[in-house]
Amino acid sequence: MASSCFSLRTVASSCLKLSNLRRSSLLSTSSITTSSNPFLTRNLKLNTTFSPHSHSSLSTRSFTCRSQAEQSDSVKVQELSVYEINERDRGSPAYLRLSQKSVNSLGDLVPFSNKLYSGCLQKRVGITAGICVLIENKAEKKGDRYEAIYSFYFGDYGHISVQGPYLTYEESYLAVTGGSGIFEGVYGQVKLNQIVFPFKLFYTFYLKGIKDLPQELLAKPVEPSPAVEPSPAAKACEPHAVVAGFTD
Repeated sequence: MASSCFSLRTVASSCLKLSNLRRSSLLSTSSITTSSNPFLTRNLKLNTTFSPHSHSSLSTRSFTCRSQAEQSDSVKVQELSVYEINERDRGSPAYLRLSQKSVNSLGDLVPFSNKLYSGCLQKRVGITAGICVLIENKAEKKGDRYEAIYSFYFGDYGHISVQGPYLTYEESYLAVTGGSGIFEGVYGQVKLNQIVFPFKLFYTFYLKGIKDLPQELLAKPVEPSPAVEPSPAAKACEPHAVVAGFTD
């Protein structure tokens, strides 16, 4: 009987050791599998670190984006009108026929610089300066399509740079690409109205991203027509009829 009890204890003990051994083996295998599988490890970490706060953060970020969109819709737009007038005293424009063809053709260059007057034509504000690259001759419209890059100089106020389509036969819109002085950080667009190409042009700027413009530049513009002319005082650049430091 004693011998039988001893045998039972021995068997029970062996079973217990075997069970512990299997448990240790399983834990070890699980540890190895997890550590050797970085993808699984990353998943475990992601699942562990995710919390309700993450959803709250995403919701807040989405709300911020909507808020910015609403702000962009309410950006202030300021209108500024000017006349560009070629008085035939600056040797402008110069036509560089790089295509070497008898008709206006792709690649021909036209540097230019003309006088710039306020929209009311009572003040000389500066000049334009830039270059046009001919893209296409539009024979059926008796004109040309250019790609233009040029600037408008407003004396001590600074300058505005623009780029885009310059059409000799109809209106076009160019992008405002930047500026200096009071126009630093400006963006928007400008409408180009060809009154009499290339001698009289009327521009309406739609400007964003800058402080309020000075009233000196915002006088009510004269309605565009082939007959418009600057005031005699503005033409003569008399002190009261120019902006400070106007570019000549």
